[in-house]
Amino acid sequence: MTDTMPSDLLDHARAAKGFMPEDEGALLHRIALERLPHGPVLEVGTYCGKSAIYLGAAAQQVGGTVFTVDHHRGSEENQAGWEHHDASVVDPELGLMDTLGQFRKNIARAGLEEQVVAVVGQSTTVAAHWRTPLSLLFIDGGHGEEPARADFAGWAHWVAASGYLAIHDVFPDPADGGRPPYEQIYLPALASGAFTEVTHTGSLRVLERTSGAAGEPLA
Repeated sequence: MTDTMPSDLLDHARAAKGFMPEDEGALLHRIALERLPHGPVLEVGTYCGKSAIYLGAAAQQVGGTVFTVDHHRGSEENQAGWEHHDASVVDPELGLMDTLGQFRKNIARAGLEEQVVAVVGQSTTVAAHWRTPLSLLFIDGGHGEEPARADFAGWAHWVAASGYLAIHDVFPDPADGGRPPYEQIYLPALASGAFTEVTHTGSLRVLERTSGAAGEPLA
């Protein structure tokens, strides 16, 4: 089996709103192909489903399930007045962002509804009740300090032995981008002694869980 994403699904990923460069999406797809036979994948931060299509394509190729967690009200950086705000995904009645409809359309158009499961809620709330070991955890949620810290605390310990923790928007150089994913997720993962970096493309870093087991606290 090739690790290249099917061209029709790549077209759907390209068409979806989002912030995942294609080369980073290709890496996400490849590691999902590798890990999905060993258990479910979970993504924190869905937005309109671009990265979920990369993950879901792998699930369609090898079997397995992708869970994607988001409240669909937008992260801090998506709100009005911020750099990544998109007024087209604001609910006119409530005046709040609502990306759930766009996500569902994108997943349906891609034919991935059987592989990709939307979990609608706050990351911290869902994480508090989660008990399933993960073959791959992809953190791409809120990029403020507190959301990034909470995503690491709530989810990283559920990565199974030999599983992967993938982190988006990791910028060691402050001139390249925001710091929280680097300072609140990437560095603590390495400092825990449970994770070892195995590869990266652009701002996407992939770490393998090389000690401990799913559910065990991280140092």
